[in-house]
Amino acid sequence: MSTVPTGAKAPLVEMKGITKRFGRVIANDSIDLTFYGGEVHALLGENGAGKTTLMNILYGLYRADAGEIRVGGRLVVIKSPKDAIALSIAMVHQNFELVPTLTVRENVALGLPTKRGPILELDEVAKRIEELSRAYGLAVNPDALVDLLSVGERQRVEIIKALYRNPNLLILDEPTSVLTPEEVERFFVFIRSMAAEGRGVIVITHKLAEVMSVSNRVTVLRHGQVVARLETQHTNPDELAERMVGRHLSHTESQAEMRPPHGLVLEVLNVSATDDRGGIALDGVSFGVGEGEILGLAGVAGNGQTELAEVLTGMRRASSGRVVVEGIDLTNATPAQFILRGVGQVPEDRLGSGLILDMSIAENLVLEVRRDPRFGRRGLLNNNEIIENAKRLIEEFSITCGGPEVPARTLSGGNMQKLILAKVLSRHPRLIIAAQPTSGLDVGSTQFITQKLMEQRNKGVGILLISSDLNEVLSLGDRVACISGGKLMGIVPRAAATTDEIGLMMGGIAKK
Repeated sequence: MSTVPTGAKAPLVEMKGITKRFGRVIANDSIDLTFYGGEVHALLGENGAGKTTLMNILYGLYRADAGEIRVGGRLVVIKSPKDAIALSIAMVHQNFELVPTLTVRENVALGLPTKRGPILELDEVAKRIEELSRAYGLAVNPDALVDLLSVGERQRVEIIKALYRNPNLLILDEPTSVLTPEEVERFFVFIRSMAAEGRGVIVITHKLAEVMSVSNRVTVLRHGQVVARLETQHTNPDELAERMVGRHLSHTESQAEMRPPHGLVLEVLNVSATDDRGGIALDGVSFGVGEGEILGLAGVAGNGQTELAEVLTGMRRASSGRVVVEGIDLTNATPAQFILRGVGQVPEDRLGSGLILDMSIAENLVLEVRRDPRFGRRGLLNNNEIIENAKRLIEEFSITCGGPEVPARTLSGGNMQKLILAKVLSRHPRLIIAAQPTSGLDVGSTQFITQKLMEQRNKGVGILLISSDLNEVLSLGDRVACISGGKLMGIVPRAAATTDEIGLMMGGIAKK
């Protein structure tokens, strides 16, 4: 089967024999890829398959150890993102490439040519940002400091920054995780319009439905090699998933509606809180989570989800209202007190607050139970027990690593998330606050994480699942709540929830 687009002209970009090693690890192994104008090309693969490494080479963040790149048929050497931008290549990164101490407009302006030499034309930049924000539903304040933005808001800035440069080839790494269903559709319209104008778009995503919806061709990587080149119209999600992981994946069966809970494990009563800038982040939020229930909280990132998770785990003070866990008032308690009362947290920012990256896997696993006498007494650690605990959890949670004593930073994204889940579940929590638990993960890791959450739900644990992925909320939640502008827009049983209704609530229209 030919994988060249029908009627395609000369390729925009050709990558031939690309090889990249990190020590003994081969991230890319003699990869050949061709990208054409007028198409959307999906790049699939598990975490660690080499997708992002390959695109970082194309964008100039890495140098290949072997191989060549041609742009418009001409052999080029891309030493930096500046070189890539000059060749009309732009990239939206999953891990943000922003300067936190600068404003949104200053970040977007970095590297842009100006008519006044070293003087940045920031007013013009701000005007264009506002135009792009309105056009694609990506609300961004040009004057906001990036350091004070939520994870979702920073991703929007990355998208705006790439669109600003009007590229011929646009690389998108997990671009839709912070968008409502309506915004996703508008964003797809934009992607298709870019292709219709003769531009090329590369989409790296773990959402197979999006691949089927928006792409023309699919390349699947596994262990640093190309294992499949497919035309989207001639494949299906099941085949793509199997090509990615190299084995058949069983479908997660739809769970029956939850039984009536014996009691509420969490009560949030008229809770309000401010954000880091002093603005209103939560405005009189009230809901409950029952034993053996998953309450899915949907919403576009930046609408109070981050602050809510922090209030419910002792990381942020509530300005009013009450937080009650199994009948105990924990309003404005410390994180340690929440942990002692059986609250577990899977944080939104796994790198910033989920793990201590320079500590070993074994040390990370006992961070929340360091007072447990099994692991130490009177300030003296029992290293043998800590290592044995890690070995057991590494096996139980299928964490691929170099051993319990290697630093957490050496893990892939999916294995970092498994490590966090192992840390939380090993202390048998009664309530889990899971924020964006599968964001950026491949299909195999996503399936593992969701299965573990369902196991906990079936054991009677209450779970608040905060996710920007509406499909995830609808497939896992017993009930679905929506938040917008810091207010709860409504709660509906999963059986009665529709994509249109949830999308409206995510957009700020309260349930009648």
